[in-house]
Amino acid sequence: MASLVRRVLVLLVVVVLTVVAVVVLFADETSSPPLVPGTAVDNDPLAYTEGREDDFAAAAARGHAHVIYAKSPGGAHASAERVARYRPLVEAAAHAGEVEPDTLEALVMLESAGRPDAAADPQLEGAAGLTQILAETGRNLLDMKVDPAGARRIGRSLRRAERKGDDELIERLRERRRRIDERFDPPKALAATVRYLVIAREELGRDDLAVQSYHMGIGNLQNALRDYGEEDISYARLYFDSTPVHHAEAYRRLAALGDDSATYLWRINAAREIMRLYRSDPERLERMSQLQNAKNSAEEVLHPQDETEQFAGPEELRDAYSDGRIVALPRADLLERGIAIAPGMGELAGRLKRSRTTYRGLRKPALDLLAYVGAGVKSISGDEPLVVTSTVRDQRYQRLLLSRNREATRNYSLHTTGWSFDILRRYVSRAQALAFQFMLERLQSHNLIAWVREPAAIHVTVSQDAERLAAVVDP
Repeated sequence: MASLVRRVLVLLVVVVLTVVAVVVLFADETSSPPLVPGTAVDNDPLAYTEGREDDFAAAAARGHAHVIYAKSPGGAHASAERVARYRPLVEAAAHAGEVEPDTLEALVMLESAGRPDAAADPQLEGAAGLTQILAETGRNLLDMKVDPAGARRIGRSLRRAERKGDDELIERLRERRRRIDERFDPPKALAATVRYLVIAREELGRDDLAVQSYHMGIGNLQNALRDYGEEDISYARLYFDSTPVHHAEAYRRLAALGDDSATYLWRINAAREIMRLYRSDPERLERMSQLQNAKNSAEEVLHPQDETEQFAGPEELRDAYSDGRIVALPRADLLERGIAIAPGMGELAGRLKRSRTTYRGLRKPALDLLAYVGAGVKSISGDEPLVVTSTVRDQRYQRLLLSRNREATRNYSLHTTGWSFDILRRYVSRAQALAFQFMLERLQSHNLIAWVREPAAIHVTVSQDAERLAAVVDP
């Protein structure tokens, strides 16, 4: 969970997005505004407004929490327990700089999971210590003693002492390293991090922007704000109101940074929630940890197995079509909105004495979101449709698939619930690929999907809350 803390040079990565004529949703191609989250579309619940900032930010924290649960050494509870030991030091440092203690504690959780010896690279020129400070930033901005070469030498001795189990020598070596490289000294690292946040707050004028800059860098964030055209705004506004077709320069600036830099504040807020649960509701934290780590995405958080209907066989799936729990894919409507149905979808249906159309359906909110994705990608890139390769299955079909597809799971598959679909990872242009990436990331930030890259497809699981999209995709 290493942070870059402050980038001195702006990364010279240019995101090329071709913006062309907008997609037909309800009328001719010139009459409808672009269907892209964050732009002004009638009835679009994802369009940015000031009154929704807090809700958007809260959803983004939930949508980007998975990586913290997945990468916390020993699990979220163990990491939170390590971090909590530093609470007195956190409060003292935060008080000195008028920084919110919960935010500083969340930063420790996100950056090092409470490990004062954590290092991003073996040379120690990168991020290191409890708050993952770059060597250059520590020396040049934060007035710290930073000696990567000396710390490396002590580190080698430390590893030998640890292998021997010499606790007394280990502590002496750690103390020596703390003296020559203050990034490994928790009180000094926390104090330095607070100095950074104070400097950033003075430069940027807001606490949320200061925290966001800890990963992105002050200069990079200032450039994005200038691209947006206003500097005295919240990070929620900058992030959610910048898209490939609206404040496009600001969006390209944020996207070009990579390394999940644009979502850093949301992950800080997710870490705050983990620390809150650790103290107030440990059973809920354990439950969330189990769900977050069940798959390579947060899909079981959206639809836990013990709370979600699955279809056992074709008969149950037929009944679901009959009563409207599953809706057949409308080929023509989806094609108009930028989604084509793969000819091979449902290819094993004959072995169950069923038509392929049996396995071409979704829950209504999932279908609405699929149409929303297709329309958004089409409006940004203007390219040929994306291809949906898989939608609903029943458990019998899933078992047949195991012999054909190494990616198929023997356990709980969200395809057997009607909440998941797969999009072929074959794009007609780079512009289409980047537009699809934008839609995935933005919908995740609204906590409407969990998604993961598979070798041949992007696997997407849709939240029940996606029913909000019906107003902008239903004819």
